[in-house]
Amino acid sequence: MSSYDRVPACMPAFHPAVLRVAAGTATLLGASALAPSAASAHGISGQASLPVPAWLFAWAAAIVLVISFVVLSTMWSRPRLQAVHERRLCGWPAALSVPAGTLGLALFALVVYAGYEGVPFYTSNLDPTFIFVIFWVGVPVASALFGDWFAAFSPWRAFARALRWLAQRANVTLRAPLRYPDWLGRWPVVAGLVCFGWLELVYHDHDNPVLLASLSLAYFALMMLGMALFGIDEWSERGDAFGGYFSLFARLSSVDVHDRALWLRRPLSGVASLAEQPGAVALVLTIIGITTFDGASNGVVWNTLQPHVQSFFSGDLGLGGTPSDELADSLGLLLAIAVVVGFYRVGVLGMRSISPRFDTARLSRSFAHTLVPIAFAYVLAHYFSLLVWQGQAIGYLASNPLGDGTNYFGTAGWHVNYAFLGSTAIWYVQVVALVSGHVGGLTLAHDRALAAYRSPQEAVRSQYWMLVVMVGFTSLGLWLLSAVNT
Repeated sequence: MSSYDRVPACMPAFHPAVLRVAAGTATLLGASALAPSAASAHGISGQASLPVPAWLFAWAAAIVLVISFVVLSTMWSRPRLQAVHERRLCGWPAALSVPAGTLGLALFALVVYAGYEGVPFYTSNLDPTFIFVIFWVGVPVASALFGDWFAAFSPWRAFARALRWLAQRANVTLRAPLRYPDWLGRWPVVAGLVCFGWLELVYHDHDNPVLLASLSLAYFALMMLGMALFGIDEWSERGDAFGGYFSLFARLSSVDVHDRALWLRRPLSGVASLAEQPGAVALVLTIIGITTFDGASNGVVWNTLQPHVQSFFSGDLGLGGTPSDELADSLGLLLAIAVVVGFYRVGVLGMRSISPRFDTARLSRSFAHTLVPIAFAYVLAHYFSLLVWQGQAIGYLASNPLGDGTNYFGTAGWHVNYAFLGSTAIWYVQVVALVSGHVGGLTLAHDRALAAYRSPQEAVRSQYWMLVVMVGFTSLGLWLLSAVNT
């Protein structure tokens, strides 16, 4: 494959409407300018003192986005990301999947064992920290950096491959009896992520180790059933909620492993090749929506609305405190996803007004991949403090996974060091992540528009709406990080 292309010298004429869009972003950021200057994000203990007010961060993010749009519209005149541009670095032995899968199975067995045999306290048992911090947050971040390595470590996939290998050794041919239906697409991944998001954010007993172990076994059995019916690779790609989630972010990585080789690819080109399958749009929007609700549930808006919603279920319907609270938060989770869908819908309808040649359904599917960097930015920005602080707990939990006083690796006496990274540094990472993610999304949208529309000028005009959407997502993300519980 060829190396990265150079930016062409020819530049299309800059359309004056960009100035109107820039002015429009100022109006959209009016609310962000009023955001408080302290933050209490998920995973942060206490208030985070910012070096400058939050409204200044919001304005800086908007300016970066507008400048990025101007640069793209004037210096990016032809598609560059519609194909995966990669070059081979070195060979990659297929045999490495065996120890990786063995390690994945061992970790899964440890999670199940710790859940049933360990102490029932989430601070001392391995399961809550491993599942909600390392697995749910750490693996997506590592996937975006190093590619889809989880495919090799996936315990259910490794177990299915081991069964297939044993069958082949016994001269038994195993074939999937069913063909995966095209209409189902990635909807199983969407459903699985919504269920896990509900478990994490809504269900009150979500940190019960026995419950987590039981759900882990149930999910393992479900994956085995899906792979038995539709095939290992087919189900792993479309039906495995976590595998689909991690592989989506792995497309952001500049490295990839396939055909028994390690490849280096052009940044973002892996995202642009995302197949337009049913449920692909919903998948990305759901990821953003779940993270949005996690941030909003800690903020003043939902803390003001939630008691009123809960009182309806408890007073009018006569439900108890816990069920009414869970129903209220369930409604909030769905509402957050609906708000994110509405944001994206605005951009699609705006692009539809530029040219009648594309209907809204086609535009929605064609530009879904542009939201992947935004989804990752939300995850990284919102959960970064949880990962760097609470993630340290895995050091002492690894030595004492059951909470019974063992010290296998000599680290049971370790403690979480909150001075490891200050809240100010975390805020810088969060803001840079949001801005970078949205600039990446804007780049992908501009590149896809150049490939879809008849002329660069028409493509640029179509992206005025996407610029508004990107600024809206940036403002929402910054507001969620700066909202204060009162």
